[in-house]
Amino acid sequence: MTETNYKQDIRSFLENFISEEDFADDDDIFELGLVSSLMAMQLVLFVEKTLDIRVESEDLNLDNFRSIDRMDAFMQKVSAAVNG
Repeated sequence: MTETNYKQDIRSFLENFISEEDFADDDDIFELGLVSSLMAMQLVLFVEKTLDIRVESEDLNLDNFRSIDRMDAFMQKVSAAVNG
């Protein structure tokens, strides 16, 4: 089974909210002030819609959403678990 690369989808989503396009996949978007804590909920909804799943409370850890790389890794893990 091949892994889906979600990074471009994540970046496209974030660029709708972030005017600063010059950030790396491993940059902490919260630490850099590119997004607010309110944006975290939008990111959760994005993951749920993209994967057609419900993010469980134990996965609602801000560390899963701090960077494009971390969101991609989280989405890979969830997708693998859902799709077996």
